[in-house]
Amino acid sequence: MTTVPPMFRFAPRWKEELVVSADEGSFVLPYWMGTPTVELPSRDRWPEVAPDWTRGHWDTLHRALELWCRGNGVALEISPQGIVW
Repeated sequence: MTTVPPMFRFAPRWKEELVVSADEGSFVLPYWMGTPTVELPSRDRWPEVAPDWTRGHWDTLHRALELWCRGNGVALEISPQGIVW
């Protein structure tokens, strides 16, 4: 049985936040506005900070976020100390 990866959607929110949502739920990543940059926890850090429903989907999230950032003129930083709210 294969698990269908979530379809991630992104919406900037005030206070330097990027809301990431899918049918399964939502969470928030830091979205620094000085130089527009989204911070994604590294693949190794992801299982420690990610919501349960996203744990096996870092690659899918990373690809979707890369495309969103590129299309919106935003840098993407992969951080070994990254956080998720």
